[in-house]
Amino acid sequence: VRLQESGGGTVQPGESLRLTCDVSAFARSNEPMGWARQVPGKGLDWVSGIYRDGSTYYEDSVKGRFTISINNGRDTMYLQMNSLKSEDTAVYFCVTGSPPFGVIHKGQGTQVTVSA
Repeated sequence: VRLQESGGGTVQPGESLRLTCDVSAFARSNEPMGWARQVPGKGLDWVSGIYRDGSTYYEDSVKGRFTISINNGRDTMYLQMNSLKSEDTAVYFCVTGSPPFGVIHKGQGTQVTVSA
């Protein structure tokens, strides 16, 4: 089972990035999908999730700045990240599981660095 992220990079505070994940392996699954992030020395934290019915979850610190979405074919998932802050710097993983609690599957991750 494979999740593949892309779209990370280095930006300045206030700028935007969009992460993309190939979730085709889960297109017919009822598992919630989403994004989690990890900084060195800390655990994996859910950032945002999307349920089969389209409802969403956002961690408090990203509400109003990040938007999760999935295409009609449910094979590509996105995370639009606006107004990025230095504290958003982390490795971001495409995941499935139960937000904000557990992660079942995750991709290899993509680095997002926000720095002046």
